[in-house]
Amino acid sequence: MKWIRNIIALACFLAVPLFGGPSRIYVEAFTTKADAKKLRDDLTADLRKLSAVSLVADESNADLILGGGGEIWVRGYRSFSPRSHMKLETNGTPIYGGYLSVELKNKDGVTVWSDLVTPGKESDDISKDLSKRIAKDLTDALSRGATQTPKSAPDPPDPPHPVITLKGAGATFPYPVYMKWFANYRTKDPGTEITYDAIGSEAGIRKLLAGGIDFGASDSPEAIRELAPGDENNYLLFPSVVGAVVPIVNLPGITEDIAFTPEALAGIFLGKIRKWNDPILQRANPAVHLPDLDIVVVHRGDGSGTSYAWTAYLSKTSAEWQAAVGSSLDPKWPVGRVATGNEGVAALVKELGGSIGYVEFIYALQHHLSYGRIRNKNGEFVEASLESIAAAVDRSREIRDDFKASIVDATGQGAYPISSFTWIVVPAHIVDEARRGAMIAFLRWMLGPGQRQAAALGYLALPREIVNREEEVIGKIH
Repeated sequence: MKWIRNIIALACFLAVPLFGGPSRIYVEAFTTKADAKKLRDDLTADLRKLSAVSLVADESNADLILGGGGEIWVRGYRSFSPRSHMKLETNGTPIYGGYLSVELKNKDGVTVWSDLVTPGKESDDISKDLSKRIAKDLTDALSRGATQTPKSAPDPPDPPHPVITLKGAGATFPYPVYMKWFANYRTKDPGTEITYDAIGSEAGIRKLLAGGIDFGASDSPEAIRELAPGDENNYLLFPSVVGAVVPIVNLPGITEDIAFTPEALAGIFLGKIRKWNDPILQRANPAVHLPDLDIVVVHRGDGSGTSYAWTAYLSKTSAEWQAAVGSSLDPKWPVGRVATGNEGVAALVKELGGSIGYVEFIYALQHHLSYGRIRNKNGEFVEASLESIAAAVDRSREIRDDFKASIVDATGQGAYPISSFTWIVVPAHIVDEARRGAMIAFLRWMLGPGQRQAAALGYLALPREIVNREEEVIGKIH
């Protein structure tokens, strides 16, 4: 009977025993610089309205622990006067920036669900707005069964041999989530330590090709072909997460997010649009008083998968860019200041007034930088978020069997146009049996528990169908 099937399905979604009641959740104090107590109180009040959860006052009585951290700040104020632009003075409605990384963990400390919450641009009570967003996202996750507590495998015994160290190097794009993964994996498997040197995609892949590391990392699916033509069959690519590359801007006195058309971005990075009040930019931002200020372009100086994603987008949307520069790990930039890594680009843009650069989404948030909205194929100006990245993945073409795919400039409503997979690159043949076993074990963990940790840092977990195919490809490592 249908009503019985619905009860069983709901019980499976909530990962509780049938007729056993809702999940018992303890809400920790979030690690924020201000208003942590109010946020916890507001979130507790919103969660009490959910029938799917039962809040407990003591962590020892909880099935799941909800917590996280981040930072929220005031970017400016919307004046009460309709004729005034957003100002930095403390009057009017506050305009917020920032993020909260949210994680739901079981009693073993295993993340069963995570989320990244960014504030609405205007708010009279930011704490209540954030708590409602967290409660809504948790409700959605419960309805999808996304919070089901995975069965924890028993901890491995103490290794009878020295700890195996796997060495990796490459992309800075996924560095924040990789560092989280490698630290957490060490607690799961004390017999394996993973080190990672974020030196950029090109340098990392070259190091892998030279045999100096166990795995490389790149945001370009063509990194092996570009750096070692004919050697592609000796390596396997495993998508790890999905992220977004965003244009970051430092415009003194302007706290609005700038809207960019593909033509404007190509013109800026070709050096043809040199002033912030250029008519092309002003038409896309009619409500913003753009200054008569020189544009300072900042780009990567190292071979970079982030650069590959950025230039792949410009190549797809601008015939002039495609003809003059094209897409590459290390393009010949027409103009600009040089920085190393996503961290370096973010730091230099933050330092230089009038500058624009490009970084992975989380770097913009962590550096308090404004990240622009980009017009997608549907004609919408879309900012990066977990939702808009997901829309790009949903609308992308089918992923090939070798997992090489570009999802930049995806079609469809709400799709963020510079979304990208990022890949871990592993030799197909690993001679040492112990290292091969350690690499395979980590990849399987990455595709399971690791995926549930990604959203807290602004990365989208892989679609289930891709995970299933990757699990099959792991069997090709020999």
